[in-house]
Amino acid sequence: MNQKRIISLLAAGTEIVCALGLEDQLVGRSHECDYPESILNRPVCSSAMLDPTANSLEIDKQVKGALTDALSFYQIDRELIKQLKPNVIITQTQCEVCAVSFSDVEKALENLLDYPVEIISLEPDNLNAIFNDIKTVSEILGVPERGADLLDRMHERQEIIKHKLKFITQKPTVACIEWIEPLMMAGNWTPEMVEIAGGQSVLAISGKHSPMIDWMDLVQADPEILVVMPCGFDIGRTLKEMDTLLQNPYFKDLQAVKNNKLFVADGNQYFNRSGPRIIDSVEILAEIINPKQFIFGYEGEGWIKFSA
Repeated sequence: MNQKRIISLLAAGTEIVCALGLEDQLVGRSHECDYPESILNRPVCSSAMLDPTANSLEIDKQVKGALTDALSFYQIDRELIKQLKPNVIITQTQCEVCAVSFSDVEKALENLLDYPVEIISLEPDNLNAIFNDIKTVSEILGVPERGADLLDRMHERQEIIKHKLKFITQKPTVACIEWIEPLMMAGNWTPEMVEIAGGQSVLAISGKHSPMIDWMDLVQADPEILVVMPCGFDIGRTLKEMDTLLQNPYFKDLQAVKNNKLFVADGNQYFNRSGPRIIDSVEILAEIINPKQFIFGYEGEGWIKFSA
């Protein structure tokens, strides 16, 4: 196996590299790559132009302003990349806002290195696409058998949930909020995960981008279970923003809120990362939707019940 020098500018990409047993070949990471903790000593090759401490509405305004001015949301340290001498860089084309993008990397590499670099660009929009990305990365990095083993373990965990719920006919409606203000629902792979975990996803379609919705859409759907999992926010950060939801006059009338079926989940570590821990996200949803059938041990760390 040829030794690679990998820079991953995508948190999910970093997790895939490490799950394939190639952590020793990771020479650089993005500012968002924070798992596993053992990679925190790697040089950070990017930074965010957005204010990470701003609230959802302020971040949304910054994003819209940058889009209007055709500005990038991220800065890449060209000099550091040159010093690290990578021959593989992992990035993504799924979302210009969520992480360093393929176009950011292309611009950064322009006239920078005097040798070819393989750019692996991931663009998953459903679970199968995530599995295919893991397969692709394992093949490009020369460890296809490790990729196959990793995928076997992930599929096995998914099948355990499916098998246990095989004969359950009562499937509650579930809405997953990916951004609080303005209101956006979790699309892409999240609706599919809800279905696997025994729920009926509402207000978002599997394989489609996360949709912006009006409050009246949420009121009319009136989900039985509501999970708040903002993109890039951990539980603590989300709790600071819950007042925005609570202050909406319609919120307390939702049956999920009235019936104490309101939950906050760690979007940053789990649901927003299209890597190996996406199966952890399915297990979290299974615990939330079918608590009598599943206890995986994520409560308190991956999700909490929120009393409005």
